[in-house]
Amino acid sequence: MGQDNFCFPVRELSNERVKLVPFDTKTHGPEFFALSSPQPSLYAHIPRGPYASFSDFTTNFLEAVIDPSPAWMLYAVIDKTRPSSSPTNDPSGALAGTIAYLDSSPEHLLTEIGFVITLPSFQRTHVTSNAVGLLLQYALDLPGQGGLGLRRVQWKANSVNAASRKVAERMGFGFEGVTKWERVFRDGVKKGKVGNGRGVPPGTEEGDLGRDTATFGLSWEEWRDGGRERVRGVMERL
Repeated sequence: MGQDNFCFPVRELSNERVKLVPFDTKTHGPEFFALSSPQPSLYAHIPRGPYASFSDFTTNFLEAVIDPSPAWMLYAVIDKTRPSSSPTNDPSGALAGTIAYLDSSPEHLLTEIGFVITLPSFQRTHVTSNAVGLLLQYALDLPGQGGLGLRRVQWKANSVNAASRKVAERMGFGFEGVTKWERVFRDGVKKGKVGNGRGVPPGTEEGDLGRDTATFGLSWEEWRDGGRERVRGVMERL
């Protein structure tokens, strides 16, 4: 898998505990699918997945969504505090999940952090906060600090996904509001999606659900005025 067309420069992002590397189908794909597929609830709040097979995952997500889009950059999250789980994977640590930049725009100098899937054995550890923090640092730090110097990073969560909202708040994103009926989960009941809990409109296909989306944002001004230090503190504490 190649992500050579991402709209911003791509590099490995790392600190003492976590490393983010571009997700590679051959290196990371089989292990990620093997570890995530028994846990379909990992996909309960997000628009994509779960996937019935590794072929389904590669064809309908990696090749159909990630590879063609200059707005997406998918990373494999490596936990450097644990031994490598596969001799063919990264020797510096264990595969802990995925995270991505999406809806990125060089014209408007913004991006979104999403497709945050932390595998169960790495949840409630330092992994998610450090992975999100590394993406924030690269996005919002000035070029002279090694970053992209973007003006805004956003975070969108299913409005009923308390865990996702808590991560956003912990990392300094400000709550900006809820967009009702922002997304349709096609065949959501069968796929195990979590909808907004309200009745669907007349004419809705059987099994479809609706999602309300909570939006959070972090701007360059907020980053400058204490956000950068806050994120560094969270990364060092957890």
